[in-house]
Amino acid sequence: MFSQEVQKLYASKRATPDEVFQRIRSGRKIFIGTGCGEPRYLVHLIVAYAENHPKAFFDASVFQVFPAKSVAGLEGLGPNFKMDSFFVGGNTRALVNAGLTDYTPTFLYRVPDFIRRGYVPVDVALIQTSPPDEEGRLSLGISVDIVRAAVEKAAIVVAQVNSNMPFVGGDALISLTDVDFIVPYDEPILEYGEILRSEEVSEKVLRKIGEQVAKLVRDGDTLQVGYGRLPNAVLSHLKNKHNLGVHTELLTDGLVDLIRAGAVDNSKKTFDQGKTVAAYCMGRRDTYEFINRNPAIELRAIDYTNNPVMVARQDRMVAINTVLEIDLTGQATSEDVRGPRYSGIDGQVDFIRGTALSVNGRTIIVIPSTGKGGTVSRIVPLFKGGVGATLNRADIHYVVTEFGTASLEGKNIRERALEMITIAHPRFRQRLIHRAINLKLVSEEHSFEEEKIGEEYPQELEALRTTKTGLRIFLRPVKINDESLVREFFYSLSEQSLYLRFASVRKDMPLNRLKEFLSVDYNKDMLILAVVREGGNEKIVGLGQYSAKKGSDYAEISVTVRDKFQNQGIGTELIAYLKCLAQKRGLSGFQAEVLMRNMNMIWVFKKMGFQVVDCVDGITLLKHEFPDEG
Repeated sequence: MFSQEVQKLYASKRATPDEVFQRIRSGRKIFIGTGCGEPRYLVHLIVAYAENHPKAFFDASVFQVFPAKSVAGLEGLGPNFKMDSFFVGGNTRALVNAGLTDYTPTFLYRVPDFIRRGYVPVDVALIQTSPPDEEGRLSLGISVDIVRAAVEKAAIVVAQVNSNMPFVGGDALISLTDVDFIVPYDEPILEYGEILRSEEVSEKVLRKIGEQVAKLVRDGDTLQVGYGRLPNAVLSHLKNKHNLGVHTELLTDGLVDLIRAGAVDNSKKTFDQGKTVAAYCMGRRDTYEFINRNPAIELRAIDYTNNPVMVARQDRMVAINTVLEIDLTGQATSEDVRGPRYSGIDGQVDFIRGTALSVNGRTIIVIPSTGKGGTVSRIVPLFKGGVGATLNRADIHYVVTEFGTASLEGKNIRERALEMITIAHPRFRQRLIHRAINLKLVSEEHSFEEEKIGEEYPQELEALRTTKTGLRIFLRPVKINDESLVREFFYSLSEQSLYLRFASVRKDMPLNRLKEFLSVDYNKDMLILAVVREGGNEKIVGLGQYSAKKGSDYAEISVTVRDKFQNQGIGTELIAYLKCLAQKRGLSGFQAEVLMRNMNMIWVFKKMGFQVVDCVDGITLLKHEFPDEG
């Protein structure tokens, strides 16, 4: 129940459209609430008023952060309104490219300060709120972002009071005294799908990208997730995580689903523990119902959520965002691609810069490998003139496509190019290699046979194993971007290990020799790396391979283990795994040639079922026939 004082104050602020709009003069700066929180009824009223009063609002400026669909109706009123936006979306893209709407590129966390200092003047704020509580407080509901600053600065604040607007805490709470006019009107709150132009991404691609992202997110991380169907969809793959936190600009259905699933409890956050913090929410109706009067949800002003300094204070931040294109050096654009402007900077730069400074923070870009129905690669050689690099080469740690994950942090240009080519669509890899060679990003020696570089990396062959000594190793097929890892592995071997492996005193490993290990036709041959992580970096501790013998259903197998890790069961695990893969490929068995003096390796092979069949010129020949599973 409202107190009599609240009821009286509320009644005193109720107004008709005429009473409101007569107060707005020509040339005024009009702010309209954000995204799904847009006061659609007020926008409808102002459009109708302008149509009936052609000289009203002449040359007025209208601006938002994220325009929803009804604001576009103002554009048809000619000189009455000039629109401006801090973001380009599906509802304003055509208007921006036609020069009918302005776009202001900026870091979103700066906008409230621009408003307070008068760089972005606000004369009138049209907002949407919940009904007042018993203390006379209104809630800005699902849109706080820059709305709070606009309310504080505007000379006239007009609130559409809607009983469907969720009552949310944090910076969303304002006083009845902050509002000049109230226009009560109930209507459904806009849902995300109503303003989202669906991206053409298949469920298979979404699933593969989601599975890769799940490997990068750890229990106890705090998440920021960007705008778009793709970042939101990958969240469904995090439901088995524990103690995740949320500090984000946009609160999405996917994040709320994680809260419902128990994966998010915000218990490990550095600050705002126990609270999911965002600047605005766009989602389904059941998401709005979930956040209504939920004490664990707080919407805060965008200069709090997006400030890179605040983001950096949150340990183990993980920023998951998408872009339109990314080049081989790691530059990415979210704004335009060789043509009309498509989108805006939005808040991803705020979070990516802050996350890069966070203790154990990780920035992740998720992007389908192709666009336009698979006809163009979204990984390109280098950006051409006119394309805005929203993210620079130092911003991004990981890039994920449906073909794998590229790790860019700390990598030089050559290594980055190879990483990016590995996760490009196989159809475009050979072309990217040739362009990279022409641009001197990689050397001519990095040219690979088309059937090898164009083959899809078999992610399904990745496996975790524990050796007899308790060592956890990650087994995976080799990739062309493993050049530095494989080279370091061979140079780590002692002279004796090199001789026992290659029967040669040669110690160098130039690229033309290294390519024999990097380019594998997975359909015929296999090379598996045994990898451990040390200090956050991958290290190869073992390498096992088999090569199909021409005209035979047997394959030649060899195994090499880093000296420091020998006698820990790595060789045994590699042989067992290669055997499993070879059997699935229909091979009948393995053959091996081992120097007679390499007694340890001979013993390992015999333990794994190999039989000595001959000894010739100091070489022991071993053979292993796979059991007939029929």
